[in-house]
Amino acid sequence: MFDPDHPIFIAGPCAIESAAILDEVAAELVRLREKFGLQIVFKSSFDKANRTSIGSYRGVGLQKGMEMFAEVKRRFNLPLTTDIHEPWQAAEVAPTVDVIQIPAFLCRQTDLLVAAARTGRIVNIKKAQFLSGDDMRYPVQKVVEGGGVEAWLTERGNSFGYNNLVVDFRNLPIMKRHTRRVVMDCTHSVQRPGSGSGTTGGDREYIPAIALAARAFGANGYFFEVHPDPDSSFSDGPNMLRLKDLESVITSLL
Repeated sequence: MFDPDHPIFIAGPCAIESAAILDEVAAELVRLREKFGLQIVFKSSFDKANRTSIGSYRGVGLQKGMEMFAEVKRRFNLPLTTDIHEPWQAAEVAPTVDVIQIPAFLCRQTDLLVAAARTGRIVNIKKAQFLSGDDMRYPVQKVVEGGGVEAWLTERGNSFGYNNLVVDFRNLPIMKRHTRRVVMDCTHSVQRPGSGSGTTGGDREYIPAIALAARAFGANGYFFEVHPDPDSSFSDGPNMLRLKDLESVITSLL
């Protein structure tokens, strides 16, 4: 489905908020795909199950989310990805999405990985904030031995102190020893977890530099959460890239 010799771009709003925002983002991704000949995957979440506060917005739910994703695919012909948090969700999302994402905090959960693998979809595993790049050989092994067709690995930084993440870019070539597709999550890696009095903060101004550094270290995939107006978004606003800035970042990488 995807050419391994060319980079993948994964982009979209953190959580599904409305059909209008999905349409606006998807239309821009199609424009960029046609302009640059990109392999680009649309991403959003039907449920943000790991929000900082119990009162935070989580999403539209699985059933409504899949209906909205199906409409995006029908109208824009974009491959889709979303994250799951429980094994039973894998079979529910597989008819609609092309790539199943495993959240970083859950990347060691054997039942979750095997359930995703058994769907026949690509499984994109985010590296946990508490693991090294080399540790990710074991989640890949679980997907492969669980019958998976392909596993990707995504770097998103490590926690070394309170309310901050640090990216060790050596993890990218290290993880390439275990899979041919290594993605840099350029937006979650600038998060400041829990720094916003019950919400997550972030430093979006560093996103372009994070992307370029990842390219230098051999990344062949780039993940950007984007939004038309991140400061008014319901989730992860401080670390999301403004939709209008996505083209310039992609241009720098190409």
